[in-house]
Amino acid sequence: MIPYQPIAASDAPLARRNPVAKLAAALVVSIALIATVDPVAPAVAIGFELAVVPLFGVGYPALARRAWPLLLSALGIMCTLVLFAAERTGPTLLRVGPVLVTTGVLVTALGMALRVIAVALPGVLVFATTDPTDLTDALVQNVKAPPRFAIGALAAFRLVPLLALEWQMLSMARRARGIDAGRNPLARLRLFGSTAFALLVGAIRRGTRLATAMDARGFDSGSPRTSARRQRFGGADAALIVGAAALAAGALAVSVALGTFRPLVG
Repeated sequence: MIPYQPIAASDAPLARRNPVAKLAAALVVSIALIATVDPVAPAVAIGFELAVVPLFGVGYPALARRAWPLLLSALGIMCTLVLFAAERTGPTLLRVGPVLVTTGVLVTALGMALRVIAVALPGVLVFATTDPTDLTDALVQNVKAPPRFAIGALAAFRLVPLLALEWQMLSMARRARGIDAGRNPLARLRLFGSTAFALLVGAIRRGTRLATAMDARGFDSGSPRTSARRQRFGGADAALIVGAAALAAGALAVSVALGTFRPLVG
């Protein structure tokens, strides 16, 4: 099993907060930002989130290494909306053949891309600064989550790094048997699909064995279980959630004050 370690400094003020408090704060920000589709509110939230990154004990280069798939996804969403949006309101900014870019569609695409980043970035910070075992203990002790669910989630989280190694092993094994796509993009796509299917089958088998092992160890008995490490939820943890709510409310308030607020429904 490959060990997973958080990348934050253990003495950082927000990194040492209760895992449930950090998770709740991330959910508060995410739920609030889903309510609007304008670009101002998520832009303000991203600014605040980046400003508090040092308080989590995470360096900006390390955060960038963790969040680059998020940035790539946001860019892809923005390009897709700009090219294929059904409604194109506002003045025309660019027309190249069938491609028509207007201010309305650009604002909508920018708002969606920024919202994806603003909603996902708190989650990246939470899982980059939280030990999975601490999160499991906090879910059981503070949220009263079922131990079977919490320990199962911990096991799955611990096993995620194995997927990259298994992918590499499958690719090397197929290359050793002479199965290689070369520079053919269609062959690469076909090989990717077959390798992903083999990886999925292996993950299902491992999950089945893990569930059987957990049941054999009494996780389905319903008897009370104890925790080795105590996770305390104090005033500082509650203040973190209140601060996240204030951040979300402030971002929405700025959007309303500037007249750019566009509710998701209505």
